[in-house]
Amino acid sequence: MKRILLKNLHICTADKTIENGFIKIEDQKILEIGLVSNLENIDGFEVVEIPYRYVAVPGFIDVHIHGVNGADVMDATTEALNNMVSTLPGEGTTSFLATTITQSSSEIEKALLNARQYIENCQIEGQAEILGIHLEGPFVNTKMAGAQPKEHIIDPNLEVFKKWEAISNKHIKLVTLSPERPGGLDLIRYLKDQSIVASIGHSDATYNEVMDAIDAGANHVTHLFNQMKGLHHREPGVVGAAFLHNELKAELIVDGIHVRPEMVKLAYKQKGNSGIILITDAMRAKCLKNGKYNLGGQEVFVGEGKAVLEDGTLAGSILKLSQGIKNMLSYTGCTLHDVVQMASVNPAKQLNIFNRKGSIAIGKDADIVILNENMDIYMTYCRGKLAFHKEG
Repeated sequence: MKRILLKNLHICTADKTIENGFIKIEDQKILEIGLVSNLENIDGFEVVEIPYRYVAVPGFIDVHIHGVNGADVMDATTEALNNMVSTLPGEGTTSFLATTITQSSSEIEKALLNARQYIENCQIEGQAEILGIHLEGPFVNTKMAGAQPKEHIIDPNLEVFKKWEAISNKHIKLVTLSPERPGGLDLIRYLKDQSIVASIGHSDATYNEVMDAIDAGANHVTHLFNQMKGLHHREPGVVGAAFLHNELKAELIVDGIHVRPEMVKLAYKQKGNSGIILITDAMRAKCLKNGKYNLGGQEVFVGEGKAVLEDGTLAGSILKLSQGIKNMLSYTGCTLHDVVQMASVNPAKQLNIFNRKGSIAIGKDADIVILNENMDIYMTYCRGKLAFHKEG
């Protein structure tokens, strides 16, 4: 049984910062936290001295990520998911939803089966944990396709979803769909009954149609502002509904490209730290050089910090969640506690796993990120095992 003591660090807990503190880890869980001045009983612990004033925050949870470092969920291979779970701790991501894209039914089913097998058989400590699957498409609106291949988009279909749910062995935890399309509200009602997050995205829904979706059980918005009906003074659209209704948690890609900084600030003023979930929506080119890549069977060109289709449409991002957090701090003037709320607490609560993830608290998984004075990732622990060390 591995026992670790992290010592001399500031600790960002749910309600305060402990200065010059310690964290004891035992058997993948947080055993004890407190002030170094009160530290006792350290026999049998591997002591890790942390540089002074470095800060421990809970591991980040990315509920919307397609790929990284050359790998993509739609590759439907063990190797691709191995790559993702090994690479993501370097940006502080300790758990995530493996996110699919609109494709043919057969390709989606391969990805679902592969993710299921990986979740059930391959998860180990010291790597980011796949919490489940985010099904993005194909139940979206062709008017708001973005980088979702139009030829494979279909209307929300409850029977098709139930088939995919069975293939995934109920590991689908979040579904992006367009509620205004035929069958949308029926699917949302079913998702609510199954405790699956129903997210409005790639949607041309009017404000009233979003109200119907909320009544049916929708409680999430996929990448706020991007590929949805925007804010207009006579038609508030999806964005207006997201601003006005606390029932909806809103994902935000804070790379300064998908949403310009002033709009990030506006969203933060409207939704507050409890209403936003920071995501990357990253594709396989993240961590790689500029060049030509593939997303959902389409050529994607990466350069100047962004990924686009041939016609210039944004195609996911190459954002690291650690950089998104830095950007959020810069764009809005929010605090470290605020970004922890948006990157760790809110996604854990939305996925109903706050009992074990999302904050540094006794009994929870030891998913811990240590930031240096520049807010860079210094160390990442995934379920109590070192997964990344900047100098290692």
